[in-house]
Amino acid sequence: MKKISVLIANYNNGKFFKDCYFSLINQTYSNWEAIIVDDASTDNSLEIIENLIKNDSRFQLFKNTENKGCGFTKKRCVEFANGEICGFLDPDDALFPEALEKSAGVYETGDFVAAYSKMLMCDDNLAPQNVYAGTKQIYNNPYFFNCPIQVAHFFTFRKEIYLKTPGINPDLKRAVDQDLYLKILELGEVAYIDDVLYKYRLHSAGISQQNGKQSAKDSFAYLIFEAMKRRGIKEINHHKVPDSYTNPEEIYKLLDYQTGFLYRLETKFKLFFTIPVLLFFLYSLITPIHNILTFLFE
Repeated sequence: MKKISVLIANYNNGKFFKDCYFSLINQTYSNWEAIIVDDASTDNSLEIIENLIKNDSRFQLFKNTENKGCGFTKKRCVEFANGEICGFLDPDDALFPEALEKSAGVYETGDFVAAYSKMLMCDDNLAPQNVYAGTKQIYNNPYFFNCPIQVAHFFTFRKEIYLKTPGINPDLKRAVDQDLYLKILELGEVAYIDDVLYKYRLHSAGISQQNGKQSAKDSFAYLIFEAMKRRGIKEINHHKVPDSYTNPEEIYKLLDYQTGFLYRLETKFKLFFTIPVLLFFLYSLITPIHNILTFLFE
């Protein structure tokens, strides 16, 4: 049974942490740890977190001596992780009870570097609103940049694979998860779990919401440009990749073709004949049948 490190980078989300905490202790999967790094919160986060986790050795709390930002804090989370599999959980969000079990199961079915699932959009009180419609099964190749976003929470990855990447950029303040996804997906295949495993809380203080959206979009464009350079891509869809980054729209325009009908149709065709996807699909069919037969004949 692989150990999963749930990584939590906290800054001033103490009032929401209780939901995050209870979603972890109610997991159906037992072999996990929670690594929490607090980024010098100015609210009562530390008091709340320490009070909740004080009698549970599965939780480890670390503190930045000064506010360093999202990239630095998430990078520290990975550095402290002891698990073979890692996954980020924001302190204002929560997991469904089978999230870790279903995520861990993926890594028994094939040599996947990562796995991702669907997420449920929730209101300020974590009451369900709708399932995020953008999450889809992807065809992973050098020209996949998760734009528009298809890979999202709950995203888990092998730590040994992460250590082969440049790692999370500690200077990033926005789009940190996207930076992680792009780097991990450059090193292998990713599994899509067709289940809702993550509860994403929408509230005005969220780092990716309200006035932070444009900043995140600009940061994401730069990360895509970096990925193009890292992958040695000179041209996309017969258009030259710029030698230097100037503005986000120039980068997004290069990827406009990926929203077209023909491109999406071609992607679905390729997906159907991808061996890892076929194996995972067969596993998804066989497992319930095996469970039924075991129940009938045990």
